[in-house]
Amino acid sequence: MQSTPRVTSDANTAADVHYFIFTYQEKEIKILAAEIDRLKNFGCLEVSPSLEGLRDENAKLKYRLNILQKSLQEERNKSVKSMININSRIQEIFRDAIKAAYPDLENPPLAVTPSQQPKFGDYQCNSAMSITKMLPKTSEQKVSPREIAENISRYIPENEYIEKVEIAGPGFINVHLRKNFVSKQLSSLLVNGVQPPAMENRKKVVVDFSSPNIAKEMHVGHLRSTIIGDSMCRLFEFVGYDVLRLNHLGDWGTQFGMLIAHLQDKFPDFLTVSPPIGDLQAFYKESKRRFDTEEEFKKRAYQCVVLLQSKSPDFIKAWKLICDVSRKEFQKIYDCLDIKLVERGESYYQDKMKDIVQEFEERGFVQMDDGRKIVFVPGGSVPLTIMKSDGGFTYDTSDLAALKQRLFEEKADIIVYVVDSGQVSTQTSALLFMLIVTRGETVRLIELLEEGLKRSMDKLKDKERDKVLTEEELKAAQTSVAFGCIKYADLSHNRMNDYIFSFDKMLDDRGNTAAYLLYAFTRIRSIARLANIDEEMLQKAARETKILLDHEKEWKLGKCILKFPEILQKILDDLLLHTLCDYLYELATTFTEFYDNCYCVEKDRQTGTIVKVNMWRMLLCEATAAVMAKGFDILGIKPVQKM
Repeated sequence: MQSTPRVTSDANTAADVHYFIFTYQEKEIKILAAEIDRLKNFGCLEVSPSLEGLRDENAKLKYRLNILQKSLQEERNKSVKSMININSRIQEIFRDAIKAAYPDLENPPLAVTPSQQPKFGDYQCNSAMSITKMLPKTSEQKVSPREIAENISRYIPENEYIEKVEIAGPGFINVHLRKNFVSKQLSSLLVNGVQPPAMENRKKVVVDFSSPNIAKEMHVGHLRSTIIGDSMCRLFEFVGYDVLRLNHLGDWGTQFGMLIAHLQDKFPDFLTVSPPIGDLQAFYKESKRRFDTEEEFKKRAYQCVVLLQSKSPDFIKAWKLICDVSRKEFQKIYDCLDIKLVERGESYYQDKMKDIVQEFEERGFVQMDDGRKIVFVPGGSVPLTIMKSDGGFTYDTSDLAALKQRLFEEKADIIVYVVDSGQVSTQTSALLFMLIVTRGETVRLIELLEEGLKRSMDKLKDKERDKVLTEEELKAAQTSVAFGCIKYADLSHNRMNDYIFSFDKMLDDRGNTAAYLLYAFTRIRSIARLANIDEEMLQKAARETKILLDHEKEWKLGKCILKFPEILQKILDDLLLHTLCDYLYELATTFTEFYDNCYCVEKDRQTGTIVKVNMWRMLLCEATAAVMAKGFDILGIKPVQKM
């Protein structure tokens, strides 16, 4: 008799057990899938008892395959403690039920959405109406959507998510979640922390964002790209993707010829003494004026470009000096906004551009046009110029070299370009995935950040926070509000649309603003502190106290908290970050409704002393704060304990 293997609590052993389960079930799935494909080959046979038997066997194999796939997914979820996307799970249940109810339908519609009103349950399946139109028409009486909904409901198995389903109206299926399931998920969140939803594969993602030009100031036009790109990276990193944050600096080109020529004239000893270039923007404007008005200077500037491209040591050193001055200015902005980037400017791809041109030529794609080498994109009317008549490369060549490197060397699964609208014309033909960000008024970005700091301090003093906060706490609150509000103002708007930049609006602590959310978060965090409940007590309660959801506001808040994985999945699908901002605002307002109606801490009305702490409600406060904190982290916003 074969003995049952003993499973210990050792972490390595547990990992081995999970690996064994995964491997065994994955092999079973492959075998079953192959068997199903084999049975499909009999589809051309005439109807016969043997064919009916094969169909029955096929149906049984599909059912067994489905059970194994679900079991495998459940084991994976257990091993990584990921948060459950409830909407996705409900969709899976209805997808299987519809297939079972109508096995002959090809790609039946699946429409499952959160209910808009509590009386219609928590989720609603609206597939019946669409299925009615897909059923074959016969001489028999037409099947109504309501009958279809009832038929689908019969195939919904007993499960841990759904308490009951009800048919409403012409054929809507209203879904009511189990309160015990929601309560367990909230407890899991508190014990394990806010975890990402389970991802099928760990993808390699390259995000190209910010990308200012050397010798030019960063302005508001770079703000959206920098903030949105950083937030996208934070989201990809949270769900476990391998993310490369690239800063494609404009650090090469003909403009460096005039900059180096001007450097030689203004600081002739620059090779031995570091030139005191205080204002690189002014330095650039001086060199540009000379380039436009002095013919001799213009000729020398072109000579400098040739010597730079040939990598003459003195000219490479001059180029590096100019780049270093710009980098220091850019880093001030990145430090303020807590932005991390890997620099790979246009210079990084110079040696790769020759290969790009050669490859196009070898494949016969290159055409000559007045000495230029051009390539037409299939279906396009405007060509890419990959080499100028003087033998120089273009932005098109640089973009193509960068794209090839990211695809074949970095082996990226996803490439995201977060670019300013002014760059669109040079990028469109070459890129796989374009994110268009509109440009606002050209204001020096460092001045905008400084103005934000000033205004946030004024706002805090207006609220007399300087009288209750220490100097250090006040400084932290100032930074949190200033930079948080600037980021949120960008992220809370659809990235495809323009918006009016207004400090007054973004610092308003009413409505969907960072100021409101930061104040709300600080208030939620203070509830436990004021009730003398520390982190250890909350963790103990999370393990031992059941979260009750009997009050309608408790139930509403609990469901809202658990929508977080669903929101993240939506953003991963469309990269519209304002969805997260809208969710955080919904969560904060839902919490306010809960707090106004459900006592977390009960006090004596005369003495003000704490009489009773409703710990399950304190846990709802903590779960709300935990999800808000993770949302802030993805948006790149840093809340503070006191404000």
